[in-house]
Amino acid sequence: MSKKVVITGLGIISAIGNNVPEALDSLLSERSGIGEITHLDTLLKGKFPLAEVKKTTEELLAITGHPGEKNLTRTALLGMIAAKEAISSAGFTPTGRTALISATTVGGMDRSENFFKEFLGDNSKGRLIDIVNHDCGDSTDRIAEFTGISGFRTTISTACSSAANAIMFGAALINAGIADRVVAGGTDSVTRFTLNGFNTLMILDKNKCRPFDDTRAGLTLGEGAAFVVLEAEEAVLSEGRNILAVLSGYGNANDAYHQTASSPEGTGATLAMQAALSLAGITPGEISYINVHGTGTQNNDLSEGVAIEKVFGTAAPPFSSTKAFTGHTLGAAGSVEAVISILAIRNNVIFPNLHFTEKMKELNITPETKMTRNADLKYVLSNSFGFGGNNATLIFSRHE
Repeated sequence: MSKKVVITGLGIISAIGNNVPEALDSLLSERSGIGEITHLDTLLKGKFPLAEVKKTTEELLAITGHPGEKNLTRTALLGMIAAKEAISSAGFTPTGRTALISATTVGGMDRSENFFKEFLGDNSKGRLIDIVNHDCGDSTDRIAEFTGISGFRTTISTACSSAANAIMFGAALINAGIADRVVAGGTDSVTRFTLNGFNTLMILDKNKCRPFDDTRAGLTLGEGAAFVVLEAEEAVLSEGRNILAVLSGYGNANDAYHQTASSPEGTGATLAMQAALSLAGITPGEISYINVHGTGTQNNDLSEGVAIEKVFGTAAPPFSSTKAFTGHTLGAAGSVEAVISILAIRNNVIFPNLHFTEKMKELNITPETKMTRNADLKYVLSNSFGFGGNNATLIFSRHE
């Protein structure tokens, strides 16, 4: 990395809180956001748990202060709230040299599926205003307008690695001199289509997800948004502003093994972690903690575990999946877990892998099951792996 890219702001809204302080309190209290379906109107209510943001769409609209914007999607609203917190946390006013890289997989589906529910029953019904914001780029535009970002903006959609790739791209923009600051992250809301799709794949746990457990039965869907503010270290120091962490390394690799499954050998995951370590200029032994992708599915956890053992050998660092707190937030997962990783560094804590009871027979490693406080975390590695074999790894570190 030609410039040292640092993080100066954090923003998050998820099932464990509507902002960074609330999320941290839930993590430290070992309080999961997974529960019964409350807001989503679905026939699967009572059959599967969800990790929903504890606000209705109307309440989210009120938080943004845009009561007249009736066609704003839930995805856009979540992103607007998290991005605004990140910018406020960093303490700057966006200029033309501020870029926005936002990731999403759901886009405005939460409104468009309402339209089609009515339209398919009677083609004279359905509100067209519910589908005009369907595309993924709409939420990015809304976030930019809400936060006053007028510089470069784009949308990334690479399944569950989307937000991690957004952060990588943001760092590349800073290194290329295209932007002075980048607000990077992702946002996704839960929808009937998503829930039904994962149910069709038969990878939803009827109970709360149990990542890296031998009895794991699938993932738990979640929703939320998280953004970080990326800047060049030199510029931040010259202005005397606070640095929260350093983006020390990152890597992306695609094993193209299957449309939805990770390769049994963990090929892409291994390559992504190795690339991130190489860019950071550190050895595997210097990683203090891994925030694993850890979805709770049979395939993912075994594949990721195999990759970790390949990269770290018998000396794997402590690791845990925080999806047992937040659920799997899909396109937002990479940035949700980036914020959590930075909170781990800032608070010297390793968060536990909730709901774990039984070691996986195929692996020699087991996740952390108890909170570790006063941990000396210098480098934290965060994995985000997506459908199609798109694998992304981020490495964050303390700012010395």
